[in-house]
Amino acid sequence: MRLPQIQIRTTDAKIDLYIAKPQQHIEQPKATQHIEQPAAILDINTTKSILKIDSSQARRDIGMIGPLESSANYSEKGKQEAIKGMARRAREGRQMMEMAGKDQGREIVQNIAQQNHGPHRVQFNVKFVPSVGSVKIDYTPGTTDVNIKRREPIIDAQVNKPIHEYTPGKVTGTMIQRPDVDIDVII
Repeated sequence: MRLPQIQIRTTDAKIDLYIAKPQQHIEQPKATQHIEQPAAILDINTTKSILKIDSSQARRDIGMIGPLESSANYSEKGKQEAIKGMARRAREGRQMMEMAGKDQGREIVQNIAQQNHGPHRVQFNVKFVPSVGSVKIDYTPGTTDVNIKRREPIIDAQVNKPIHEYTPGKVTGTMIQRPDVDIDVII
């Protein structure tokens, strides 16, 4: 016995596609900004330093004396020398008076003259002029106060939106060959 056969033939579909690619353009403009920095406020306060130098004692040591002090010193020295002279003359007169009765008339005057005008030895010594510590220095330091007031920057920034252009893609298709199925039965 023979069985019937089925024979199937198929034809595929053929499609022609046209694809238009999408196009996209994106641009980001720079931000618009304005920055300003105000100057800081700077305040400086100072007090003067004071330097006092007193060299009056050193000037006195080397003989540089003002006219008023010099005249006062000379008058005092003259007064002392006058008192010394009066005391010396009184002492010499008393000496002459006490020795006069002892037959020493000429010798007394010679002794007194030798006492006053004999060779006097001058003392010699090293002296430092001006004396140590004669210049007095007084220093008061000054002060400096610095105050800085910081000022914030002024920032004005505007963000610009991006520019976005988009053209979508497109696909179109045309059927070139339609699908087909043929079935035959062979007995």
